[in-house]
Amino acid sequence: MEEIYIPQLTKAPQQTQVIPVEEFLPDLETLTPVRGRIQVKHCGNYLDVSAQAETIITLTCHRCLQQYNHRLALETSEIIWLDAVTQSDTIPLEREVALEDLVEMLPPQGYFDPGEWLYQQLCLAIPQRQLCDPQCPGIAANEPHNFGDELVDKRWAALQSLKKQYRS
Repeated sequence: MEEIYIPQLTKAPQQTQVIPVEEFLPDLETLTPVRGRIQVKHCGNYLDVSAQAETIITLTCHRCLQQYNHRLALETSEIIWLDAVTQSDTIPLEREVALEDLVEMLPPQGYFDPGEWLYQQLCLAIPQRQLCDPQCPGIAANEPHNFGDELVDKRWAALQSLKKQYRS
């Protein structure tokens, strides 16, 4: 996807550009290409960006560690403010940031990268809790075995025998 020169949007019909998407995004491993569309509308001092997209990704279940395929569907929108970003070369390493400064801003004469924006939105849509099935039992625990006169998990048997050697 090509970057959009923001002043060019003002010359587009209804100051809107619709970008059809059907491609693999770099840095996002998917089984199918990302399919959908992105709409970027210039609204004077901000961009109204929205997207509908879907793809299939492979995730690893957090309980049983098995891989499974997950359909990642996205329908989102965001307002990106256009502001003459004035940053000096001497930005302090630590500074207090006001709540209203925690917004996405682009220079009005700059570029908007729809591919990078879509990548970020898809990454945010990946579920934090990755389960192959809501009733996934997790990794099957090994049954404990009787080792001498103690009940020990068989995974610790080698350590238990080493411990007995040094006791003797």
